[in-house]
Amino acid sequence: MDIKDLKLLIKMVTETDITEFEMDNSDEKIVIKRGQKPEYIQVGAPMMQPYAAPQYTPVPAAAAAAPASSAPAASTEEIGDTLNSPIVGSFYCAPAPDAAPYVEVGQVVEKGQVLCIVEAMKLMNEIEAECKCKILKVCKENAQAVEFGDPLFVIQKL
Repeated sequence: MDIKDLKLLIKMVTETDITEFEMDNSDEKIVIKRGQKPEYIQVGAPMMQPYAAPQYTPVPAAAAAAPASSAPAASTEEIGDTLNSPIVGSFYCAPAPDAAPYVEVGQVVEKGQVLCIVEAMKLMNEIEAECKCKILKVCKENAQAVEFGDPLFVIQKL
């Protein structure tokens, strides 16, 4: 079938009440449908996925789990809360490999200050402090994998 025949066929279908025409022979197949809206698929840009707020859980005193003979451990005990990962991903302590870390041990941070990044599916999720606190310990190494609920920091609320 050439283009002239195809145009004639389309004209004939549009001039009638036919909503669907199908022709199939050994060389070609033609399907003409009328009265249906075309289907459009819209693909949006990737967005930052919402995540649950970081979880804080109390950390028991280190001396409570240590034997009574370890007196030096009692003087360096850390009592505080843990800041846990709200998502599964990779932990990053700095915005770039050659940049300074967001926080360091002993640093006091304000509510809303970025503490680290957890990358999940190529999305960089900034983990922020929920309250003013002091960083007592960084629990993960840079670029280390983290699971949901893994401790990221030991903090002391101020």
